[in-house]
Amino acid sequence: MSKQPQPISPLKNFFAGGFGGVCLVFAGHPLDTIKVRLQTQPKPKPGERLVYAGTIDCFKQTLAKEGVRGLYKGMAAPIIGVTPMFAVCFFGFGLGKKLQQRTPDDILTYPQLFAAGMLSGVFTTAIMAPGERIKCLLQIQAASGEVKYAGPMDCVKQLYRESGIRGVYKGTALTLMRDVPASGMYFMSYEWLKNLLTPAGKSHNELSVPSVLFAGGMAGIFNWAVAIPPDVLKSRFQTAPEGKYPNGFRDVLRELIREEGVASLYKGFNAVMLRAFPANAACFLGFEFAMKFLNWLAPNL
Repeated sequence: MSKQPQPISPLKNFFAGGFGGVCLVFAGHPLDTIKVRLQTQPKPKPGERLVYAGTIDCFKQTLAKEGVRGLYKGMAAPIIGVTPMFAVCFFGFGLGKKLQQRTPDDILTYPQLFAAGMLSGVFTTAIMAPGERIKCLLQIQAASGEVKYAGPMDCVKQLYRESGIRGVYKGTALTLMRDVPASGMYFMSYEWLKNLLTPAGKSHNELSVPSVLFAGGMAGIFNWAVAIPPDVLKSRFQTAPEGKYPNGFRDVLRELIREEGVASLYKGFNAVMLRAFPANAACFLGFEFAMKFLNWLAPNL
């Protein structure tokens, strides 16, 4: 099981997690744009072809039409949302670990780490749901060419005007269904890989940069392996016209399986997995770096 070299500080986790989140957005946003465009492209009419043939084609078309900036469309919303979200996410994980310890030296089991990760998923949904809704709408708008929203704040205002707070938080249940089990898997697999890569008799703090990058990247892949099906449903639901799915995600699921089969629940899989490794490797490296700095700055916090 994992060695706990230092008492868990949810507050340090909060600040280090925020820095990790910024690293994640810069590394992962281009492929996130491609993922959402692939997941939400309309079904072609008979005789027509899909707008994007796949991940590479979507990447090429976006670059050709919109340049590099097109890949970073809608990034203001995740930077504003992801920094506090990852801060809250790592805070929730730290708190989840601390709550299960009887003494500060207790070493947690993998099921306990999974439970702590699930708690972090509950914490992040409050920030995640509206941020994801805005991001998806802005990414779709850029692809369709119809400009309805001037930017993230305008999008929030219009959603609030049209349907109140419910419009802004549309898709919250699906965000929970995605993030609670996926966050459990995310943190548990990261700790498991860190244990696996730490040489006997050494502490986690002595892990090399490549080892941290590998553990973080693989944790991202494990996280998304669990998260993709509810993520596809969420993207569809959050970008659908008002009233299209009166029974919520059940209608989305029925329509997707009826029209496109079970494989459609893994739409955007390549883009997600291509992004998951570098983005989460960057996130955990940023987190570990910030954590070391904070432990040096305020060892007793």
